[in-house]
Amino acid sequence: MMSESDATGFAGRTFASALGYFDVLSMYLGLRLGLYRALVEGPATPGELAQRAGIAERYAREWLEQQATRGIVTADIGQDATRFTLPGGHAEALLDGDSLSFVGATIGQLMSLRNAIGPLEEAYRTGSGVAPDAYGAESVEGQGGSNRPTYLTTMPNDWLPAIPEIHDRLRSGPSRVADIGCGTGWSSIALALAYPDASVEGLEPDELSVRIAHDNASNAGVADRVRFHQEDGARVGDYGPFDVAMACECLHDMARPVEVLGAARGALVDGGTMLVVDERTKEIFTGEPDEREAYYYGWSVLDCLPSGMYEQPSAGTGAVMRPATLRRYAVDAGFAGVDVLPIEHDVFRLYLLRT
Repeated sequence: MMSESDATGFAGRTFASALGYFDVLSMYLGLRLGLYRALVEGPATPGELAQRAGIAERYAREWLEQQATRGIVTADIGQDATRFTLPGGHAEALLDGDSLSFVGATIGQLMSLRNAIGPLEEAYRTGSGVAPDAYGAESVEGQGGSNRPTYLTTMPNDWLPAIPEIHDRLRSGPSRVADIGCGTGWSSIALALAYPDASVEGLEPDELSVRIAHDNASNAGVADRVRFHQEDGARVGDYGPFDVAMACECLHDMARPVEVLGAARGALVDGGTMLVVDERTKEIFTGEPDEREAYYYGWSVLDCLPSGMYEQPSAGTGAVMRPATLRRYAVDAGFAGVDVLPIEHDVFRLYLLRT
């Protein structure tokens, strides 16, 4: 039986979690109603915020005061009406989709989990999976938006220049790249922007993701060199051959990762290489509390594993894919070797698969 002190400590932890839950909900509300964008215009009283955002003043006051108690906005309490300010760093994290600190998309993606609670309960009882579209459009948009800054900034500036097998090949002349599981297309777009002689074929089974990816490529001015196909990754050979293949934060979601990797291996030219980007998990499960691992497991329990189990038979990988699992998949798929690249990143680990 849990001791009194353990029970008290756990109750306190749950209270802290509840505060975090309220943070996500109230920030989501602020994003949906445009309240943060209204505050970017300058400090505001509840009445001024209500006027700028087109909401009721009483609700504006309650929301602003709640945000102040959580340190999301600051309150200047004087003799006149209290004015509330959104700090610049908080505005960047909530609203700037190009910032590496951007969390606005993640908030929307977190909120999409509520759509799948019923199907999740059924999947856990039966061992089946959850259809990816059960999570709704915000899941797709949130996933794409949360990875966008990393793909557009970190990938071309830090990652790819540190991988000569890919960087040198893409700089040396016309080249073809397969982006498997490309989502809303930002990894494909980033590569095309960085390497003007490269053309990219993006494969993604989700219809909405492909539609968004087409729009993103057009807006980025690379639609002539980046094409997207609503296609399973196992069909990559239909669009080959390729000098480089990549799979960015998607392999752990696949029901048949070995089949997809094998198809990628077969679509590569002699000497071609494949880049896999996935979560920077620990080497093994330790059973010790760890916030980063807990974050990955949270997504896995509620999204990645059940989505990956929807198609059967399934490898049932989940978001917490250990390096040993990736190595096993790659070897089984026919790759000659797997290098864990010495590239440091808080969230992602990079693997180079050699033919």
